[in-house]
Amino acid sequence: MEVKSTSFKNNGNIPSKYTCDGDNVNPPLIIEDIPENTKSIAIIMDDPDAPSETFTHWIIWNIKPEGDKLTIEENSKPGVEGINDFNKTGYGGPCPPSGIHRYFFRIYALNSELNLEENSGRVELENQIKKHRIEESVLMGTYKRV
Repeated sequence: MEVKSTSFKNNGNIPSKYTCDGDNVNPPLIIEDIPENTKSIAIIMDDPDAPSETFTHWIIWNIKPEGDKLTIEENSKPGVEGINDFNKTGYGGPCPPSGIHRYFFRIYALNSELNLEENSGRVELENQIKKHRIEESVLMGTYKRV
């Protein structure tokens, strides 16, 4: 399985449009070579370079795959969203206090849909991912505020 974006390359700079300095919407993602037995996709986007601990920007699950390829449009809600570390539901873009930070879009192919309440947190999602994970892929982008 591979994840990429039409807006930035792996290890490349995330355009400000997808950050707190821009429109603060999720970037487009393309997931390819999804395993055949995948019933749903989950995404965790986080920043391990945050000052205190890894900061969660977006968690979303029960995204329905479209065969072996899935396109997630920018500014979309393709599944059930949970609470991020901004204490909000949905996507919260990069907004580092200083320096260059790395942002990981972690994509999980799962063998079932997840029975999680909307507004669940990362810990609950990760516990479900551990039980249902088939494969994972990562896209990493960087961002530094001007």
